[in-house]
Amino acid sequence: MKNFTKKAVLAALIAGAAPAGMIAAAAPAAAQVVPGLGVANPDAIVANSNAFKTAETQRQTTYKAQIDQAEARRQQIAAQLEPLYTKFEADRSAANPDQNALRQQAAQIQQIEQSGQAEIQQILQPLALSRAYVVEQISDKLMDAINAAKTKRKITMVLDPSAVVMADQAYNLNQDVVNELNTLIPNAQIVPPQGWMPRAQREAAAQQQAAAQQQQAAGQQTSGGR
Repeated sequence: MKNFTKKAVLAALIAGAAPAGMIAAAAPAAAQVVPGLGVANPDAIVANSNAFKTAETQRQTTYKAQIDQAEARRQQIAAQLEPLYTKFEADRSAANPDQNALRQQAAQIQQIEQSGQAEIQQILQPLALSRAYVVEQISDKLMDAINAAKTKRKITMVLDPSAVVMADQAYNLNQDVVNELNTLIPNAQIVPPQGWMPRAQREAAAQQQAAAQQQQAAGQQTSGGR
């Protein structure tokens, strides 16, 4: 039975872990193997920018109340689960365990774990929204930073690492872009405005609104033609 641990539930948000898939930006090589070609990892660049790193540190103070609340709730849930874990292990180790009873116990434990995780994630939602806000601010400057790095390195084509099977570090453009990004946006706001939503949600909401308006207009035309 998987324990309900702080590492499993809180690490990604409380510890300020970088979004999945991010890797450290490697230092650029002095020269390129093929002139005009470079490789850049946008996620790694954003994660290694000064604005992102500073925001990760500031968030631990700004959202301390939510972090403390989540940790307190985690401890409460862990205390609730501990005797259930103990009984489950004891019953499972019996000479003739009751499989139906074990399934019921396992289901109860799983339900408490899942609802507890959902509750803690809800408490920490402001942190997730803050990180999304910071990433969006930095990402808005990313293309300008890439273009500036391209110009300085005399690069005409930039590839994503996912499109490259293998490449020498001489092609790595990450740190060049990070340097430009640090100039363009040295700091980011960590508290989003009231009602702010990430770009993907805003676009989805706009599409839904446009579809609803089209449907309403079509209905009005149909009524008017009768």
